[in-house]
Amino acid sequence: MEKFIVRGNNPLVGAITLAGAKNVALKTCVCSLLTDEPLTIHNVPRIKDLFLMKELLEGLGVEILFEKHTLSMSLKNMSYHVVPLSIGARLRTSMLILGPLLARIGKAKIPNPGGCRIGARPINRLIDGFIKMGADIEYNSSDGYFYAKAKQLHGAIIEFEKNTHTGTEALILASVLADGTTVLKNAAEEVEIDDLIALLNSMGADVVRTAHREITTHGVKKLSGCEYTIMGDRNEEVTLAIGAALTNGKITVEQSQHTTLGAFLDEFTRAGGVAEICDDHTVTYSRGDALTATHIETGIHPYFMTDWQAPWAVLMTQADGVSSIHETVFENRFSYVSELSKMGADIEFYQPETADRKIIYNFNRVDRQDAPMQAIRIKGPSRLHNAVVNMYDLRSGASLLLAALTAYGESNIYGVEHIDRGYEHIETRLGALGAHIVRVKEADV
Repeated sequence: MEKFIVRGNNPLVGAITLAGAKNVALKTCVCSLLTDEPLTIHNVPRIKDLFLMKELLEGLGVEILFEKHTLSMSLKNMSYHVVPLSIGARLRTSMLILGPLLARIGKAKIPNPGGCRIGARPINRLIDGFIKMGADIEYNSSDGYFYAKAKQLHGAIIEFEKNTHTGTEALILASVLADGTTVLKNAAEEVEIDDLIALLNSMGADVVRTAHREITTHGVKKLSGCEYTIMGDRNEEVTLAIGAALTNGKITVEQSQHTTLGAFLDEFTRAGGVAEICDDHTVTYSRGDALTATHIETGIHPYFMTDWQAPWAVLMTQADGVSSIHETVFENRFSYVSELSKMGADIEFYQPETADRKIIYNFNRVDRQDAPMQAIRIKGPSRLHNAVVNMYDLRSGASLLLAALTAYGESNIYGVEHIDRGYEHIETRLGALGAHIVRVKEADV
């Protein structure tokens, strides 16, 4: 166990270079299973999930050297096909190796995936796709493993019922070495997926977006190695922008991804935030005289991302008026609300009236009495104060850290392992901007 001790009410000021995108880095690692040639990836963040993926791939025969922010990977023995429960159950992206294993050795044994508990996140959408491509997959509830086999994956036309980021990536990774053409309809459109596609094409794949929410892959016989630099992390940039506005600071983000943050920047400036675009890769974030209430509804790309709503809720605790956030992507993403309330935030749940919940919500919502409410109202501004709080998932963890940096007094934040999954040495990186964050090790807690 570890915790953060955070002393708040200090402005965050300075320049910082954006870390590599977590949601790309993990997927590029999986690409090492698709080729026998060396693969080198630059700008890789040193985060907990990456080291879990490294351990998983090493167990499957990949030799990996991780120096600074560069991963050098080389597959030496393509015979292992079992993902240990100790790793796979903690790493949702472990399901992404299913396609490469089936394509290359025809079998895989993978545990039910882990990751943040932000809803049911059913994986049936991607399992159905693998079956259409010729795989035979069974789930054994007694040991928690999926058992999969395939003589030869083949192309197929697959239409997702709901938007699925992981499902889209998993089937792209399966299709690049499949026999024939695969067409994914209602495919996810996030720019992180485009970065993965660019890497695969650099390796010799033939993957292209052929229409709105449609991806077509022409399978090839073999992929080569390559050298590739992944994009910066958009979620980290949003965290930094909100941190600057919350603390009345001024942060310059280098290697900015602002051209992909349209939905966020629209709301940020509407709320009173300031984004000075210096050039294509540099933006300075701050705030104006006052913050104003907003009404946000999360959505799939290109709309306001679900990953941004928890930090945004903290920003709205300092805005004038009543704000609202309606979460439509996941059905259980407000774990931070009770913790913010401990710090003095005035937040209440409510269920919006919707014309057709099956269309509005991206998850398989069950209309039962105990179903979680999908929206919150935030009354501001509130004077946040110190508290003892817990992180329950990655993005809520970043939000509680932002709240503690805004609050008066000294806060203790537990559950640090969640934020370590996606932010590299966040206490050091924010500390360089003036934050007072101390990580207390297990023996001292």
